[in-house]
Amino acid sequence: MGSAPWLPPGLVPRAGIASMLRHGRPGSLATMSSSTLSVSVFDLFKIGIGPSSSHTVGPMIAARQFAVYLRASGVLAAVHCVTVELFGSLSATGVGHGTDRAVLLGLAGHEPDRIDPEQIAPTIAQIRSSGALALLGEHSVPFIEKDHLLFRRKSLPLHPNGMCFTALNAQGHAIATREYYSVGGGFVIDTAGERVLNTAATAQPDAAGHGQGLPHPFRTGAELLAQCKATGLTMAQLMAANEQHWRSAAEVRRQLMAIWHTMAGAVQRGCAATGTLPGPLHVRRRAAELHKNLSSHPEAALRDPLAMLDWVNLYAMAVNEENAAGGRVVTAPTNGAAGVIPAVLHYYVNFLQGAGQPSEDGIANFLLTAGAIGIIYKENASLSGAEVGCQGEVGVACSMAAGALAAVMGGSPEQIENAAEIGMEHNLGMTCDPVGGLVQIPCIERNAMGAIKAINAARMALRGDGQHVVSLDKVIKTMMQTGADMKAKYKETSRGGLAVNVVEC
Repeated sequence: MGSAPWLPPGLVPRAGIASMLRHGRPGSLATMSSSTLSVSVFDLFKIGIGPSSSHTVGPMIAARQFAVYLRASGVLAAVHCVTVELFGSLSATGVGHGTDRAVLLGLAGHEPDRIDPEQIAPTIAQIRSSGALALLGEHSVPFIEKDHLLFRRKSLPLHPNGMCFTALNAQGHAIATREYYSVGGGFVIDTAGERVLNTAATAQPDAAGHGQGLPHPFRTGAELLAQCKATGLTMAQLMAANEQHWRSAAEVRRQLMAIWHTMAGAVQRGCAATGTLPGPLHVRRRAAELHKNLSSHPEAALRDPLAMLDWVNLYAMAVNEENAAGGRVVTAPTNGAAGVIPAVLHYYVNFLQGAGQPSEDGIANFLLTAGAIGIIYKENASLSGAEVGCQGEVGVACSMAAGALAAVMGGSPEQIENAAEIGMEHNLGMTCDPVGGLVQIPCIERNAMGAIKAINAARMALRGDGQHVVSLDKVIKTMMQTGADMKAKYKETSRGGLAVNVVEC
């Protein structure tokens, strides 16, 4: 298996095509869909733009999909105007998270993973100055934000991140209406609980075996451990086999390396950029100065045994400053938590693998293991700060990173599961309270803290034998229950916590 060296000899590649996504919670949108889907690692790690997966990436996907629906229904030419209503958290913090801009870009036909971040500002400026927007770049309609983009104080019943798109004809009659929900991590679903995708298919041309089930299905931590025990595979090997349900081994490797290179690029750009971040807070970018300081005084590491932590902080802050600036990042598993996994992965590459060319095998194993853990959270809980608070974002990222680091450091499946559990257990109850609705305070530093916590969780787990009282499944259930009990003002509304106790200037 030269194209996939992380697979054991004799493992047969499998491929297939996905059906639809299960949101993963009884009594929610999950129960409204009859079809289910096994989540791919590339559903959790998506290349996109900042500052938010649920508030920027999701609404852009939804807006573009509505425009695609208009064209597919044959009514695009009859559309005289489009109105967009944002509800709940999308309304409360939408401007700070760039939801308004995302909607405009999506209606114009842009996709989060393809748009050039440098073209966002001039595109938005042109729409606003002209008072017109070309749906999918084809059909121009008037678009004045105060008239056509409406922020509603109430929430739709199915999820805090709801949005409603309506197309009107020249007579003012509605000819198309669609509701969408951005449920965290860039996942978008409709009122039937069906996943909304801008691309027509997830399978690659070189994939084979369409229609077959996953070779090693799992939805819980216990099921994942059981699969590892029954097959003798590591979590990464098991995930690699499952990924070949959709795409070839070579394509899996190619996409994993694309994820890594995008993460590394975000770190590099964040370490070079100076100035202040967008928005009224005028938060100063610190990563470049920290990088200069650490690089110019390498001897400090000889005196300070914890100097390595400064580098981990740097990696996380660099990514999240890029995210806050609307740059290219990897949703991992959300944009608000985009710095945790890259920071821990950079720690592994730079401090554990050593200098020189990083091992693709190690990077692939890290990302695949993180993906396996993230899938369990996606299937059984939530990645949405608006639904469960920041424990569903930085908490999940910390858990994924902890398990992945334990894996590449030689941990057993039981130790990996323990590391992931520790990573979440000590983020339980963490609120989402962005000051000014911006992904800046406390989000940037919170990612750095999450990365450090993940490293410690992995080390604690590796010092044990994998036996522990609180299982990963129990802590995930607790996280979801804690989120349900959390007051709405602490869940991405900017109406509680630091958001109301920090003076904006």
